[in-house]
Parts: sequence; structure tokens; C-alpha cells
Amino acid sequence: MSCSLLEFCRLQELKTVRDYLFQSQKTEPAEEKSQTGALPGLDRPENELSWETSEWESAWDSGDNKEEEVEEETTGQSGPWLQDCVVAMSPCSDLLVVAREQKAVFLSAKWRSNDSGREEMTLAVSWTGTLMTWKTTEDKEKCVSSSVCIPLASQKRSSTGRPDWTCVVVGFTSGYVRFYTEVPCQSKNGVLLKCRTYEIPRHPGVTEQHEELSILYPAALVTIDGFSLFQSLRACRNQVARAAAAGSDVIQPPPLAYKKWGLQDMDTIVDHSSVGIMTLCVFDQMKNASILGGFNASVKGSPPAMSQYVTVGGGPYTGFYYAVEGSSQPLLSHVALAVASKLTSALFNAASGWLGWNKNKNEEEAVQKQKPKVEPATPLGIRFGLPDSRRHGESICLSPCNTLAGVTDDFGRVSLLDLARGISIRMWKGYRDAQLGWLQVPEERGDREFSPSASLPRRHALFLVIYAPRRGILEVWAMQQGPRVGAFTVGKHCRLLYAGYRLMGVNSVTSQGWQLHTQQVCLLDPITGALRTVNIPFHLALSDKKSERAKDMHLLKRLTTILRSREVEPDILESEAKSVLLDIKHPAIKKQLLSPTQQDSFEGIEEELSRVGPTLQRYAQLTSRPSVSFAQDSPYSPLPAQAFLSQMECTEDGELRVIRGSETEWNRLGNFMFWGCLCGNSPLHKVCDTLQEAGISPQQLLSLLLSVWLQREKEMLQKPGETVRNLHTLLIALSNMKGAVEESWDTQSISPWWQQVRHTCIQSHNSAAALLAAFVAHRAAKASITSRADSKVKKPHSEWEAVSLELEQWVVFVRQLEDVLVLQTLLLVPPPQGSGGGAAAQCSIKTLMEGGTGGIADSVSKWVFRHNLSPERLKEILQKREDKEAEDKLEQKAGEEGKEQEEKKLLVAVCQRFPHSLSPDLLFAHCCWEYVVQWNKDPEESRYLSWAVEHLKLVSSPHIQLGISTMMWSTFIVKRLSAAAFLMEKVNYTQTHTFLPEGRCFYDVGMGDKAATYFLGCCVQLLQILMEADSAVEEVPAPELSVEEAWFGAEGPASIAELALEQRGVHYPLVQHHCLLASLLHSAMTFSLKVKPLSLFDSKGKNAFFRDLTTIQLMPSGDMDPGLISLRQEFLLRVLTAWVQAIDDSSGTSPPPLPSSGPKADWWPSMCLELGSLLQVNPDILRRHLVCELYNQGLDPRAEEVMLEVEDKDVLGSQLLVLTGQRLSYSLLHSQSQTQAAMELLARLPPTLCTWLKAMDPGELRCPLVPLPQTSRLVGRLIEILPENHAQYSLALHLLEAVEALTTED
Repeated sequence: MSCSLLEFCRLQELKTVRDYLFQSQKTEPAEEKSQTGALPGLDRPENELSWETSEWESAWDSGDNKEEEVEEETTGQSGPWLQDCVVAMSPCSDLLVVAREQKAVFLSAKWRSNDSGREEMTLAVSWTGTLMTWKTTEDKEKCVSSSVCIPLASQKRSSTGRPDWTCVVVGFTSGYVRFYTEVPCQSKNGVLLKCRTYEIPRHPGVTEQHEELSILYPAALVTIDGFSLFQSLRACRNQVARAAAAGSDVIQPPPLAYKKWGLQDMDTIVDHSSVGIMTLCVFDQMKNASILGGFNASVKGSPPAMSQYVTVGGGPYTGFYYAVEGSSQPLLSHVALAVASKLTSALFNAASGWLGWNKNKNEEEAVQKQKPKVEPATPLGIRFGLPDSRRHGESICLSPCNTLAGVTDDFGRVSLLDLARGISIRMWKGYRDAQLGWLQVPEERGDREFSPSASLPRRHALFLVIYAPRRGILEVWAMQQGPRVGAFTVGKHCRLLYAGYRLMGVNSVTSQGWQLHTQQVCLLDPITGALRTVNIPFHLALSDKKSERAKDMHLLKRLTTILRSREVEPDILESEAKSVLLDIKHPAIKKQLLSPTQQDSFEGIEEELSRVGPTLQRYAQLTSRPSVSFAQDSPYSPLPAQAFLSQMECTEDGELRVIRGSETEWNRLGNFMFWGCLCGNSPLHKVCDTLQEAGISPQQLLSLLLSVWLQREKEMLQKPGETVRNLHTLLIALSNMKGAVEESWDTQSISPWWQQVRHTCIQSHNSAAALLAAFVAHRAAKASITSRADSKVKKPHSEWEAVSLELEQWVVFVRQLEDVLVLQTLLLVPPPQGSGGGAAAQCSIKTLMEGGTGGIADSVSKWVFRHNLSPERLKEILQKREDKEAEDKLEQKAGEEGKEQEEKKLLVAVCQRFPHSLSPDLLFAHCCWEYVVQWNKDPEESRYLSWAVEHLKLVSSPHIQLGISTMMWSTFIVKRLSAAAFLMEKVNYTQTHTFLPEGRCFYDVGMGDKAATYFLGCCVQLLQILMEADSAVEEVPAPELSVEEAWFGAEGPASIAELALEQRGVHYPLVQHHCLLASLLHSAMTFSLKVKPLSLFDSKGKNAFFRDLTTIQLMPSGDMDPGLISLRQEFLLRVLTAWVQAIDDSSGTSPPPLPSSGPKADWWPSMCLELGSLLQVNPDILRRHLVCELYNQGLDPRAEEVMLEVEDKDVLGSQLLVLTGQRLSYSLLHSQSQTQAAMELLARLPPTLCTWLKAMDPGELRCPLVPLPQTSRLVGRLIEILPENHAQYSLALHLLEAVEALTTED
């Protein structure tokens, strides 16, 4: 399939058009010809408006009063008539405008039957006449210089992409532009017109270009926003229709938004292109800043958006202008506002001639005195240019992708510009008066559907069309450095029509589901009147020019297939070999054919099978579990003849095509055709020959083969060696069929045949079968590429290995499938009995690529949750990956089961295959998020939240820790914490005896009391992690996240770690404020204390709660209210008392160790001291209270440890003196077993001491019965800490004597 010129339309009455445009201007016709009246000509003298325009024209031309005539066409006295005309065609091919001087002919599309009875499209004259212009001093100023036909999209929902109507925009050499349809509707000044319409971005990240109409003046450029123009044209057309229906003559043309640039630093500007909005990369931004601003130039943080304009002409040859967005505000069209009444008169004077109305001429004369207001142009300096002093540019043609442009000059050159880099990248010479156009060809859908990125927009190939009228030839060149793919001999008087735009008024929403029927390039032949378009196949952008070599390679492949067939008769083999040898032209390929047969590529497949054998075996064990299915749904059931024939269809060309129905029917057909061959029960080559003779396309046969191979994975894994060998033979046989691998396939490009194999395996969840199919296809493709490469270098079996893009694709693809197989094997391991988490996830290359950069870690984190793997256990396994010695120790641990060891080995293997995607920080981060998500589903499972926090602690990067803590807080924690705080505040008002009756109050926030206690404890830990991470982020650089090389290009949601790194920093005092509240709530819930938690804070503190942690709030500062401090102190003292009561244990010299969590945890006293310092409570009061409470509880050893930290020993001594007196009073006066010695001792005591002991109340002691040695030790401590001048020092001495005497008596 090659380039072709296809005639799609023909012009009628060409002679009429020519005669009308070139008739003598002295003899004006009495009446203009009008065939349909669709576009009435405003040709009568009384309909033409006039005023003095010198001031207006000088303002538009930036003060240059000299008229500069810019012609779009090259004219000559003896040239053909069409070259002297301005020709414009709608991209929808339904309207053609031919204009010369002040006259114009409009031709509209019509359908008619030709001589054979077939319908064909023609362009017939629909209107002729003189275009309305304003009278100037010279006739030449009235001439038409440019014209474009802009189809306007329909706004109706039922529209399928056809235009609603077409607006003809005509520019005159006087500087004016008229917009035509049924009646004229708007007016502006101009010389050369170009239009840009909306194009759907083909790739993510490409900036959408807005619609625009640009008008070039000799020294100014005006750009009109397409949306504003579209709405104005629709509004004017609707106003005219309503005014005509109502008989009114008042309309108000709406204003237009436009920008006017004064292009500087260029001598002459002949043509231009508005490229659109672009953004420089950071490097280019820094380069430009340093060039323009010098060494000390400052660079903005983000590159600004700029509109790029490219001009051609002289001095320099090509100029590049960049207008920064926002540097010039859009102007309203005061011109249109100033002449609204004038346009009204012109409009309805025209309408009066059309509809039979008349207008008072006195009103028109009054209007003519008005003059429009013109805004000055914004100066725009040239950024850079391409200098060429001897040559001057004549025209520029912008490519559809806005990255390239073709430029013609007066030396017969055609230059190709790279607009992003601002350089000329290619040049053609010998093309005088050349006319340019572009063709953008999409990829064929048949090739696209086998691509792994089939869901993305199709690829497009770009071609440049050059028409050389001097030589009468039309050429098509592949971009950017491609060959000439087509050349046609056409007439020397043709016109190449290239619009460069489509429908106006289309956007990303309204274009959904539209089929835009537009022609890109048309060639108009004025001799025959034929309109022809260029048809270029997509593959010409990829094909090799040397078709003879491609044909010889096909013959070589055909003979190789015959030689490998063991069922061919010797006579047939000899005749076939002779005919092939005679047909082959290249000696190198003949030499390759006569050399010994190439070694079978199956040897490499066996090596790969042995390498992945253990993983395949484990995968087969995990997938061999029994399953239930219905017989009628099974693809393995026999295929009836009726069902077989119902899936076959014979085309008009006599070929047999398989109709693809349901997936089950397709699998049954594939099973019928190929399963016998794969099992070795059917002759492979006979089956392939039969299928080839039947005429079924190799692509459909390949699809059937792969479907049965992937579907019957379990049976295939029972005998992998035999089935893989048969698959290899079948695949080679199918590849050698005609139409399988293209003869013109270049090994440096992607083959659609092998791409089909990859596309099928990419989507399959049967990882083992897909990997084995990839092994086979990789070896087959490699053998084919090596054969082609050997023929090119004329060395069969060369020692050099062929390198191609196809082989690189296979290497990456096989690596991906091996990774997927190991990961799928891990995910198939069944979890322990009774664990949650749902069924095992199915993965494939497609699901992993669509899962984003965190898809792999997310799958493994779900597996960790299903298997109930604790954070510490996961940490050990991950350390085992890095430490081989630790691996050996873990394997030799006593009591570990073989199954658990198998799971650990699989997890380590997966982590080794994904060193970046499953780095410890990423895996811990995803596990943390998985557990907190599961906890949010069932808040009663406090262990989930606790393990989520433990996983978060194991993340080593403070940046990731900070981000995940912030996301956990805002997503899951803050609402429940605020509900708990307000509920506890509320319950304290109503409850007088108990805090939470029957443990049910916290069900209002979704959990019970026990779960709420764990929740509050986790909140404290989370906020502490958040504060620590916030303190450490400044010291440690942010981690650089990456993925494995084979998994680049993953598209989908960002990983948790990436989202964490994007989080904003937190306000440390606000986090600390919330941590303080969470600690108070946790203390109250743990020890069942009655408190109003929010009442412990002032108004500023209350208002700061539950705000966004990234914001700066007004925090409490300065000295707090004494009453508030008293309430805080009372609560902390109650917490310490409750903790001492909770740890009550048997007295002894060495107290037992305390647990790390719960009410008996050893960190409660230190936490209370920290809270005291934050709540402005004196910590020494808390320490003294803790010492007294410990002695009160009889925990003397613990009390002695805390006593060392007390600062005010005098107050503590007085408190402990009372407690000692209570103990001695209980022993002497209140004990049940009073001895004679005790009574005698009491009698010997000093009266003052005796009276003091009798006043003591031992009932305040929670543990009054304390061994006397402990009390004696306590009195000794009292003597040490009390100064001798203390008022109670003598009392302490008496107590010491009494205790020693009592101890001696015992």
C-alpha cells in the first residue's frame, strides 16, 4: 500500500468563475449573478459605506502612512488565472471562495448523480458579487489580500461533528476585514489572516491550545480570542435573524477580546504563524535569563507561560517572538462599539436589498461622520532570529502538532524549522514558488489494538507535502529526517489548499464522541476542476525503502519453513528450493540460504525453564487447588460443527474470517484448533498448512493459540517441557505464514506481530503461562532478527549480536513477567485460618502498571495484613534480605515450621526483585496505611491501629514519617479524637458517680471504652512521632524515590510515600498542643478519672484544638490563671495516685519490672512530669506527691528512688514525718496483736510524742502494716533530709528512738 491521489470532488462552471473574475473592470454588469441567495452580495453603490480612513490606517500600521501591499499569491502577467486569485477552502470541503480584487465567487457543496448513477460531490457556484469595502483613495486599496473559511461547530447536543455554518473572513489591502455568512456581522482592520482551532491533546501533559484568529499588519499583529470570536459571530447571526423576523433594524454587535502586538526589530514581515502557549523547561529559562539579564539575573521559581509567534520576511529571515502571558491585558474592540450604528446601517441596507426593505439615507450620512477608536500596539521585541541577508522568507506553514514549520523563500528553498529549539533542521532546494501543506496520519486501528498502550490515543505520523508549480510535481516527505514516500506528476497551474485548522467552537467536552470530517490537504486543478486529496498509509513512516531486500527475506523465511517440515516430499522440496533461489536477487541472502540450517532456538528456552523451575513448581502447587465450574461453561467441552461454522465468515474477497463472539466461544474454538497440537496429539505442520489454506489471517490464529495457552495453564504446567516445545513449533509456523511478519519490517522498529503476543500476555493473570509464552516468542523473534541482520551485513551467523528495538522490548517484557510470577506466587500463599483480608489479589503487568508507582508495595502490604504479620516480624524478614548470616540463623530457629520458612523465602525473593518499589521505608509506609484503613473499617480492632503506628515507627525517613502522620491524622484520627473529647466533656456534666456508665458511652464515636482507651494511646504515639519527625526533617535530606528500570512508565495513583513527601510541614506548637490533650484524655480513660478535659484549657487553647496542623493558630502564652493551674495540678495528682494503686505489689527490696503498656506501665510518672511542665504545674509538687503515695502504698523501694529527684526536702520531710507517725501509731495503738513490749514502750515514750501519736489517723494509710525495718529506714531518711534547726527535728529523733526500741523488742 503506497501513497495515492484520490479525487473526492469536482468544480462546476469553472469558465463562469474565470470569466466573472477577469472581465473588464470598465464594463460593470448591470446585475450580479446569484444562484441561491444564501450569501447576498453587498455590491450596490448605495450599499457601500465611505469615510476618510487615513487616521485609522495610520494607527493600525503604527504610524506608517505608506501603504504596503502584502499579497498571499505570486502574480504574473502571463501566469495562469488561478494563481492571480485568492483561494480559500473550508476544511470541511463544503465551501470554496475564489476572489480577485473586489470580486468574489462562493462555491458550495452539492451532491449529484454521475453518468453511472453513483452519487458524487461537486462544488457549484452559490453566489457571485462585489464584496463590500469602504471607499479609499486608490482602487488597489480595495483588493482582497487574504481569506479563510472557518466552519463553526454546532452547539446542539445531537451534533456529530458537522459544522453549523461557515463564516468567510476576508481581508483587504486597505487594512479591513469582513466576516461573511448570510449577512456581514463584524468588522476589523487587517491584511493577512490565519486561524487556529482546538485539537485534542494526543499525549498527557501537552498544553491545550486555545482557538485564535491572528491578523498580520505591516508593523503589527492582532490576535482575537477564538472563544470570544465564536460567541460574537453566533450572537450577530442570531441578532440578524431576530431583527429580520421582527422587522427591526437595531442590533448591538458584542465586543471582541483581542491583543495587539507591535513586532519590532525586523525589517519586513511577510507571513507569520501563531504557535500557541508554551512553557520553557527550567534549563531554558535559566539560559534565557542569564543571556538577557547578565550574570546577576534573577530567575523566577516557575517558568512563565508564553505565546510564541514566528514571522518570516527579511532582516532577519525568520523571527521568533515570545509574549509572556499577562504582559498585555486583552483589549475590547472599541472599533466595533464605535461603529455599531454604522454596522447596523450597513447590515440592514444589505438586508433591505435582500428582503425588500428600504432605509433612510439621511441616517446613513449621519453615521458616516463617526470614526472608530484605535488602541495602540504593545511593543514586542524579537527574542532571536535566523539571519540570512541574501534571502527573504515568503511564507510559513505550521504543522498540526505545533512543533515544526515549513518556510519558503525567494531562492527556491524549503526550510524545516524546529520551533521548540529555534533552529533549521532540514532544507530542500530547487522549489521555486513552492506551496506547503502538512498531513498527520493516525495509526491503523488493526495495529494499535495489539499495543500495550492501546487505551491511549493512537500514534500519528507527520508528513510534509510540497507542491512545486515550476516542475509540476507534488512530493510527500516523512518527518523529520525521513525519506520521500511519494511523488506525483500534476499540472503546473494547480493550487495546494491547506487550511491548518478545523471547526471553531470545539472544546474537550463538546468534542466527545464527534467524528470530525475534515480534509487536511487538497490539490485544486483549474484545468479539470478536480479536487484531490493525498492518501498516505501510516506504515510508510516506518517502512524500509529497500523493498527488494524485504521480498528476499520473505522468500528466505518461506524456504526455511519448508526445510524444517518433515512431511514434505523430496521432489517438492527440490523444486521449491530451485524456484526460491532463482527469485532471490541479493547475493548475501543467497549465501545465507545455502549455508547450514540455523540452530534451533529452543536450547535457550530450556535454559530459561531450568532457571525459573523452582518458582514454577511452587506456583503450580498453589494454583492446583480444586475449583468448581459448570460443564456447559467449560472451554474444554467438545465443539459441535454448528458452533464451529457459526464462528466462520467468508468475506467478499474469498478470505475466511473468524467472528469473535463471547470469550467462552473464542476459547472453545482455540481449544479445538490447537490443544491437540500443544499436547503432541496432532501433527503440527498439517494443522498449520490446513489453516493457512483455509485463508484465516495469521493474527487471528495467533490470538486463538495464545488464548488456549493462557487458559489451560494448569494442564500446561504438568508437562512444561513438552508443551513449550510444541508451542515453539506452532509459533514459528504461524510466523512464517504470509501476512504474519511484514516483509518490509525494519528490525529497528516494533513489529505488530510480536507486539500482539506482548499485548495478550500483558493483560493475562496467568503469570506462568504468560512467561513461558514470552520465552518462546522472545527466542523466535531473536532468531528472525538475527537472520535479517546477518543478511544485511553479508555475513551469515555473524559473531556480532543484532541489537534492535524489538529485542529490547522483549528483554524488558520477560523481566517484567518474571517479576510478576514471583509476586503472584507470594500472593497465592494462603493465609492462616481465621485471618481476614479477603481473597488473594490477581496481578498482571497491566494491573501493576495501572497501579502506579506504589501498586507493588500496596499488593504486598495487603498480603502482610492477610497473613497477620507483626511489624517486628516483618522487620526481621527485611533485615534478612540484607544480611545473609541472619538468614541462616533464622532458618535454624527451633520450633519454626517449614511452611512459615517458605513464606519468608518468597517474601525475601519478591523484595530482592523489587529493591526500589519494596524498599523498607516504602513497604512499612504502605503497611501502615493498610492497617489504618482496616482499623477505620472496624474501630473495635484496636490492634490494627496499634500495628499501624508500629509500622510508622519503623520508617527511617523523617520526611515520609511526617507526611504519613499528617495524612493519618487528617483522614482518620482527628474526627474521632474531637468526638471523644467533646463526649467526655459532656458526660462529666451529667455523671456524678461514675464516668462512663456500663462502658457504653463511647459507642457514640464508633467504639467501646476499651477500644477508645487504645485509640487515645495510639493518638499520643502518633502525635509524638509527628513531633519527632518534624524536628528531624531539617537535618536529613528528603529521600529520592525510584522504581526498577523494567517498571518505568507506570501510570496510575502515586504511592503513599510520594503523597507523603508532597505534604506541607506542620506547626510544631499546635501538634504539641494536641498531644497534650490526647495525653490527658488517655490518662482519664486509662484510670477512669472524672474530668472535663477541655476545661483544663483557656479560650485560646480551646479554639486551637482540631485545627489543620499545617496552619498557624493563636496559642496560649504567658502565665495561666491560678485557678486553671490548680485544676490541672489536681488532675495530675489523681493520675499519679491511680498509677500507684494500679502497681500495688508485694513489698520487697527489689520490686518486679513493670509492663510497657497499660495502667501499670513504668512511663506514667515521667509523662505526668512532662505534662506538668507544659501545663505550668510545679513538677516538684508532683514528685513529692508521688513519694508520699508510694510510701502510703508500702512501696518503699520505689519511693526511695523518686525521693532522690525531689528538690524541696523540707516540705517532703514534714509530709513523710506525718506518714511515719501514722505507721507507728498503727503498730502501737491500733494493731490487733498488741504485745506487752509495745505497751511498755508506749509508756516509756515522752508525753509529747505519745500525744502526737494518739492524734495520728492510721486509717489514711492504704498499706498500714509495713515491716518495721522499712519504717526504721524511712525514719533514717527523715533524719537525713530534715535540717537540725527544723521545728520537727526533735520529734523525728524521738520517733527514731521509738522505732529502734520497738525493733529491738521484736
